Amino acid sequence: MSPAEDAGPAATSEGPGRSGSGRARRRSRLEGTFGPTGATIIEWVGVIAIAIGLALVVKVFLLQAFYIPSPSMYPTLKNGDRVLVNKLSYKLHDVNRGDIVVFERPASEADSMIPDLIKRVIGLPGDAVAFSDGHVFINGNQLAEPYLPAGVTTTSEFAPNHCTLEAPCVVPRGDVWVMGDNRSDSKDSRYFGPIPESSIVGRAFVVVWPLSRLSGL
Repeated sequence: MSPAEDAGPAATSEGPGRSGSGRARRRSRLEGTFGPTGATIIEWVGVIAIAIGLALVVKVFLLQAFYIPSPSMYPTLKNGDRVLVNKLSYKLHDVNRGDIVVFERPASEADSMIPDLIKRVIGLPGDAVAFSDGHVFINGNQLAEPYLPAGVTTTSEFAPNHCTLEAPCVVPRGDVWVMGDNRSDSKDSRYFGPIPESSIVGRAFVVVWPLSRLSGL
């Protein structure tokens, strides 16, 4: 036998072989206590626990799915749609006009069945919001709203916050003005006023269900 052949087994016993035998001994101890099936179950329980933990972290800090229960955002969102909400967005940048946001239901709107609402951001802190001739005005200028179907008008005739050009509604610092795209069937800031930015859960950025409506927002 050549020296090279003789050196092979010696190297194996001190390196990877020792680690392998250690794993074998640990596996043997597990199997001795629980049996082969018990050891496998423990491994799967560990995998499932890790998966559940990661899912909770994602839901709490990163992404959450929301169900749309009303037509207030029609036609952008329809009854039964499910959207994904990025909960990290506004920790990285400011709220932008036109964003679709999920926020905690204002205290004045008592409805324990639906704890969160979804609307579009129309006014930012310091903006003067007004309505005239079926249009929205921000700081005296008509707001372009390409996301609305042609012919849609916006009024505040029956809302407490009439917000006229002569007496606009000014959005306080730290708040935003939100409205549904379905302007004739949306109870929004025209009724309950601006909402605190701190009440925003996150920004809706994609429709994920039904698959036929899969699209970005």
